[in-house]
Amino acid sequence: MAPKLIAKKQVAEDPHHTQAVQSYELGVRALQEHKFEKAKGHLQKVLAGPNKSLCDRAKVHLQACDQHLEKPALQFKTAEEHFDFAVSLINTGDFEEAATQLKGLLKDDPSADFAFYGLALLYSITGKTQDCLDSLTQAIELNPKNRLQARSDNDFQSMVDDPRFTELLYPELP
Repeated sequence: MAPKLIAKKQVAEDPHHTQAVQSYELGVRALQEHKFEKAKGHLQKVLAGPNKSLCDRAKVHLQACDQHLEKPALQFKTAEEHFDFAVSLINTGDFEEAATQLKGLLKDDPSADFAFYGLALLYSITGKTQDCLDSLTQAIELNPKNRLQARSDNDFQSMVDDPRFTELLYPELP
């Protein structure tokens, strides 16, 4: 029985094993966060480690990363369809990807007032006050109807006490 305890102790103290376990944990965490390139980097380090069962598990996760990375990029028929997808991401709480999608819309069409409006909503929800004001200003400059829509949009609740927001939505008030 003593030799098994010694073998386990040696494995636990082996820096290569420790590094492989840490890389595996980082890889799995990145995979769960849908950061597939990052996950692959960590999981590939595990393959050089001494633990065969850990290597086998890493290989399975690497295959999952490869499958996700091979998927073709999302294709949208219209900018409105792309915007709807971004809004759905906001609604599910994937704010980072929603911002990426909205910024992509603006890259394709810098005059897409609805994309600026969407960013303003996103920034309001995430507490980025100045970014919200900047994006909403752009949206209103491109399409003054956005001012009226913002007045009744509950997603701007966090902004209602900001005097800059009030001035932006009600410029006619003294």
